Amino acid sequence: MNTMNTFAVTDFEFSFLEEGFSAPDTIEQKINESSQTDDRDAFYVCDLGDVTKKHQRWKRALPRVTPFYAVKCNDSWPILKTLASLGTGFDCASKTEIQLVQSLGVDPSRVIYANPCKQVSQIKYASAHGIQMMTFDSEVELMKVARYHENAKLVLRIATDDSKALCRLSVKFGAPLKSCRSLLERAKELGLDVIGVSFHVGSGCTDPETYTQAIADGRLVFDMGNELGFNMHLLDIGGGFPGSDNGQLKFEESTSVINLALDKYFPDETDIKIIAEPGRYYVASAYTLVVNIIAKKVIMDEDLGSDDDKETIDKTLMYYVNDGVYGSFNCILYDHAECLPILPKKPKPDELMYPCSIWGPTCDGLDRIIEQCYLPDLQVGDWLVFDNMGAYTVSASSTFNGFQRPDIHYVMSRSAWQKMQQIGSQAIPASVESCLFEIPACCGRESSLEIPTKPCQAHVV
Repeated sequence: MNTMNTFAVTDFEFSFLEEGFSAPDTIEQKINESSQTDDRDAFYVCDLGDVTKKHQRWKRALPRVTPFYAVKCNDSWPILKTLASLGTGFDCASKTEIQLVQSLGVDPSRVIYANPCKQVSQIKYASAHGIQMMTFDSEVELMKVARYHENAKLVLRIATDDSKALCRLSVKFGAPLKSCRSLLERAKELGLDVIGVSFHVGSGCTDPETYTQAIADGRLVFDMGNELGFNMHLLDIGGGFPGSDNGQLKFEESTSVINLALDKYFPDETDIKIIAEPGRYYVASAYTLVVNIIAKKVIMDEDLGSDDDKETIDKTLMYYVNDGVYGSFNCILYDHAECLPILPKKPKPDELMYPCSIWGPTCDGLDRIIEQCYLPDLQVGDWLVFDNMGAYTVSASSTFNGFQRPDIHYVMSRSAWQKMQQIGSQAIPASVESCLFEIPACCGRESSLEIPTKPCQAHVV
């Protein structure tokens, strides 16, 4: 049964889910369709409605904090388009990311160039295209900005204790507190405008109290800047927010600590804008990856382990699938992800489970997805499902050994579509709504609408 209607929106397609159907139904449908052919390629299903739900959850949990989505986490066009429609800002780290976001018609004021170490040519590009907010953490960076971007609105990135994060960032970025005053004084000498402070507690933060100390440190640096005559009015609390509820730290556990710290150090009556740079939070749970078993090895282990000394035979299974650590599962190497497979159909209660390892398709021995897990005795052509695969997967995957990236099938329920339009209409001026998603209400089962690839150049969002 067809669970979807497909529409072309700008330069990508997404499918409306039929009433009563969900993203898992789409996965089942795609598996059934692919199983009828020999080309059982890996694929993603991305529920754009999940992104909308995450945005609503963010607004409830952090009402004072404006999200600036970290583009590096997943730069897929439909994701960026959805977030632009919802009115988020964007955290960009390079010229290419700035170009991508601005091609959506996003106003420069909704972009922060959050890379403290920038190439001169890219500073020039930011200046020429109206991107003013940018971070720094060294005197050398200040001197580059003073020479090539005199209108920059600078944000001093400070180091934090990120020892409780999966991916530590303060080893590379962030000025220690003891050097902040001298950096601010140098900025003053160079005639630069410092408007605030940023920090990042590390990607995949596991201790919410880390935010409390970082926000307190931010207050100290704010006071330094104000003493030196700067108009400090921006606090950027970075990222580190969980992307699913499967981890040890839940989103609301972090946000409750953050809200208390913000109320203490940056009371609501102060005229200060607070932003954050969530990445995995918005996209991790929206993506489900489905892979196919392309090869299998059975390793037999013989033991004399029974009481009557009869020989018993145990086996270990090695499954080879058509995506690996050079592709979507690069998150295992670079993001410390733990990926566990789900069977498309629940196994029978009495079905035997065997120790097994799961390997990617390339010729590299490093291409191991899972060292050990327990699965039934599956066959070549069977499928495995991995959920929460939207963060630091598609954006960092390669085609090493000639293995192509999986196709991505985007879906959304009509209720999620309507909610997205409602949120967008509140966050975005009506004059520019036509530059974003737009499908007429009269669309029927066979209807489709193609919108020009180029966004409206007369308006920005």
